[in-house]
Amino acid sequence: MIKNNPCRMIYRPSFIFKSGHFNTVFRTLFVFPKYKYFRKRINTPDNDFIDLDLACSGSKKLIIIVHGLEGSSSSKYVLSNVINFEKEQYDICAINLRGCSGEPNMLYSSYHSGKTDDLDLIINNIEVDYEEIYLLGYSLGGNLVTKYGGEKSDAINSKIKAIIAVSTPADLMNSALEISKPKNYLYNQLFLKSLKNKLRQKINKFPRCGISHRDLENISSLKQFDDIYTSAAHGFEDAEDYWKKNSCKQFISGLKVPTLMINAIDDPFIGKKCYPYSEKNNFFTLETPRYGGHVGFNVSFDSLKNNWLEKRILHFIEKNN
Repeated sequence: MIKNNPCRMIYRPSFIFKSGHFNTVFRTLFVFPKYKYFRKRINTPDNDFIDLDLACSGSKKLIIIVHGLEGSSSSKYVLSNVINFEKEQYDICAINLRGCSGEPNMLYSSYHSGKTDDLDLIINNIEVDYEEIYLLGYSLGGNLVTKYGGEKSDAINSKIKAIIAVSTPADLMNSALEISKPKNYLYNQLFLKSLKNKLRQKINKFPRCGISHRDLENISSLKQFDDIYTSAAHGFEDAEDYWKKNSCKQFISGLKVPTLMINAIDDPFIGKKCYPYSEKNNFFTLETPRYGGHVGFNVSFDSLKNNWLEKRILHFIEKNN
């Protein structure tokens, strides 16, 4: 069982994990045992589907996890939560956002950083079996759960007791521009490779979408991708309109449940505007450890002992249940 000691909640990594880049990539090297989820498919009102992967033991407490850009329920940081929180008698619902479950979704549109209507649909579908629900989002998912909480405000489901957002691009424009800097070239290329592969499938399935294969090959930044696809497919004018309307920091003032955001100062994916120090709300706590990278916060080379972040999340959850 995870032992919760508030005195140990400060993140103090060893020397090698004081590199934001090393901390960021190290989690991807973890070898976790494959977890056999129970998959539940939700059919959406617009004739699409969302796949949920569940780890259930009959608990009345549920943690809903939203992954980051091009992640899934198989992302290492999600599996780490399953391994740690299942031992603490929490059920887990690991969301696969549209098109992220290993099977292309049905529509030309897919998922994006602020698509909170899908999260609401999931909560309404699954909440009947639980007394307590906690929302946990990583990166893009952190933006989504924070935005959701602020949008719902007083009208949020009373079963939702806390929200946790990790490595959150609270200002989407600032984050997109940061990722596009030369220092992040490899990350940028990895994201674009995955995104462009999915868009290629969309173009083949919807040949009248207005995007050619030449347009696709010319995309070299997240801004171009969001200009050409994300904004157009989801009803926004352009990338900047999409970023402006969906950045979660403008919704923080509306939060009415305890919310924790953990953004490391050395996170290579987020710029200065992604640390919402000036947003004042008694329900909102911002923690900015000096180190941690992006969805990193590693302390050990042993993946099964590398759970500082899970301890911090669980401490916040149990403080607010």
